[in-house]
Amino acid sequence: MSAPAVTPSVAPAGSNRRLLMILALVVSGMVGLAYASVPLYQLFCQVTGYGGTTQVAENTGETVILDHPVKVRFDANVSPALNWRFEAVDAPLTLNPGEEVVINYRATNLGDAPSTGTSTYNVTPVKAGPHFMKIDCFCFIEQTLQPGESVLMPVRFFIDPEIVTDSNASDVGEIILSYTFFPALGGGADGNT
Repeated sequence: MSAPAVTPSVAPAGSNRRLLMILALVVSGMVGLAYASVPLYQLFCQVTGYGGTTQVAENTGETVILDHPVKVRFDANVSPALNWRFEAVDAPLTLNPGEEVVINYRATNLGDAPSTGTSTYNVTPVKAGPHFMKIDCFCFIEQTLQPGESVLMPVRFFIDPEIVTDSNASDVGEIILSYTFFPALGGGADGNT
């Protein structure tokens, strides 16, 4: 007794094309989402304050809260792929919510060729992010430095007075503002343009 012969079923050519088109659309969609994820995440963080992202303000409010001082420290980091020195110029300071201040960071190109970097920022503790209001800063803007060039980069900000009434953040007594410079996209591995 022999087993009946099984003939493999052959899919019609049209269904193979349909499957190919679906897979191509899925791959294209994934590439598109991957490309758009960084700016979309940046926008999400700026709008919500998620991950310690600070808020952007046009100007300070009218109210200064005198009995709730907050110490602000400044942190500076640079990617090993960028041959720069990046440092906070100003010492930590204590300010009252609503009080506007300007501090400076300094970036120096240590390389022998022009290089371009861009910075990201955040604050810790994360719950302070929605109350840290930047009016003006250098973040997300490409900065090109010539060999040996050193520039001051100011940041103008204030702490939103609503931090005092926010039950989640009213206990914040110290905030760390941190910037990290990376080679700009489109530059070489060393950040050269």
